[in-house]
Amino acid sequence: TLATDAFGPVADNAGGIAEMSEEVDDATRDTTDSLDALGNTTAATGKGFAIGSAVLTALALLNAFADAVNLNSVNILDDVVLPGIVLGAALPFVFAALTMLSVGSAAEAIMYECRSQLNDKYFRGTELDSQKCVD
Repeated sequence: TLATDAFGPVADNAGGIAEMSEEVDDATRDTTDSLDALGNTTAATGKGFAIGSAVLTALALLNAFADAVNLNSVNILDDVVLPGIVLGAALPFVFAALTMLSVGSAAEAIMYECRSQLNDKYFRGTELDSQKCVD
């Protein structure tokens, strides 16, 4: 699945280079656009395979754990098991949401710093300092 995920960005970068280059004709750009669309399709297909393999891996790990502790049955309606399943299923979404919020906050801080530096450069003639965006 890694190869199918990597094809789209490579084709997209080739399209961007073809678009910026003045020496490349429009037929090349049309070809890279078609390859980019194909890359998006293969990436979506690869994600389906990745999800399927993750489910099979989780099932295998659960089965290995049950064998290791000699567990013969699991009652899903148990007072401890059901909330554990619900919370365990919700945790990836919680961490994904927290990650997206932190990325959004960082991007917003960079945007405000760039805006401030550009205003200072335009109105006061100061130099831009890209290190401030990194810090």
